[in-house]
Amino acid sequence: MITETSAVTFRQNLGEMLNRVQYRQDSVIINKDGKPVAALIDARLFERIRRMQDRFEALCQRIEAGYSSVPEPQGMEEIEAAVQLERQINAKPANP
Repeated sequence: MITETSAVTFRQNLGEMLNRVQYRQDSVIINKDGKPVAALIDARLFERIRRMQDRFEALCQRIEAGYSSVPEPQGMEEIEAAVQLERQINAKPANP
């Protein structure tokens, strides 16, 4: 479950918020002036997100290296064509 709270309320109820995250695996979005500025999440979830981010950055580097000799307009055309193809494939209804 995701709970939203103001920074003031979060500060006043820090212990309760920590318990929600630790024992119920809830997440807390902290708002300041009505805008989300931070999130309190379970440490295991945070580690998963960090690993995913590391893998995403490594993938981006591999793609960048693979396209380093391709002119940017050509690379963008290839990417757009791949995106369109994937959208077409996913838009087709599955056969019953």
